[in-house]
Amino acid sequence: MRASSSTAPVSLMQRIGARFAAFSELCKPRVNSLIVFTAMIGMLLPSHDLPPLSRFLIASLGIGLVACAAAAINCLVERTIDALMARTRARATARGEASTKETLTLAFVLGGAGLWLLHTYINDLTMWLTFATFVGYAVVYTALLKPMTPMNIVIGGASGAMPPVLGWAAMTGSVSAEPLVLFLIIFLWTPPHFWSLACYRIADYEKSGLPMLPVTHGIPFTCQHIMLYTFMMAAASLIPVSLGMSGWFYLVAVSLLDIGFIAYAIALRRNYSDALAKRTFRYSIIYLTLLFAALFADRLFV
Repeated sequence: MRASSSTAPVSLMQRIGARFAAFSELCKPRVNSLIVFTAMIGMLLPSHDLPPLSRFLIASLGIGLVACAAAAINCLVERTIDALMARTRARATARGEASTKETLTLAFVLGGAGLWLLHTYINDLTMWLTFATFVGYAVVYTALLKPMTPMNIVIGGASGAMPPVLGWAAMTGSVSAEPLVLFLIIFLWTPPHFWSLACYRIADYEKSGLPMLPVTHGIPFTCQHIMLYTFMMAAASLIPVSLGMSGWFYLVAVSLLDIGFIAYAIALRRNYSDALAKRTFRYSIIYLTLLFAALFADRLFV
């Protein structure tokens, strides 16, 4: 009797922990960490002085919560597709461990809390832009574009490019040319980032039935477009210098980053392999992280 009473709480805590981990995974924490990071940099760029810490943290939390809600809706809508793909079949919605009601409740609570924080403590412009981003990702991209067209990620990439605009609006109450340039960089970065993943995961996407570009037009065609978008992205990455948003430090850093990305894109086009596509995908994450870090470092320290 003593042994069973002592093990029961441990078993309960394990179940609670597993449940929490399952719901946390629906929020796509790795993806949303990059989203919140770029939003944070958007908050730090309007002024050489650091923003008020409380405003910075509340805006980051509000944007992050809405992003988590959008991710949960994405997992719910794509649960049958996710169950077919090795990369996503472990999600609680794909396994049937999280019901529709539970997932919608999670999204409603997180999204509602995030929008309330932005409305109450930041400004209505940021709240509405964040809500529009939610609709763009969860509805327009996930439910409409993704199963409809192989250019889904190009059009739907607009939602993923919004975080620095949200961050800028949270600190200034307005949207100007500077955050739109950051939007453009991420918008052009998204296709080579995602298509490199889709290339080495092509078998998964063939099973899913989604009209991803490598499936509908082949890997060589996709690699050609990866290269084209990479060149456009590299050109866009230099605009902050011409606008006076950054100086020599950012110029040197982003030039080196661009050379690396272009080298990967050209290599993919000339001699594709799954291993190279995987390295390109991983480099794309490093690229965007370091680009935004260089923007902040240039503004703050140079």
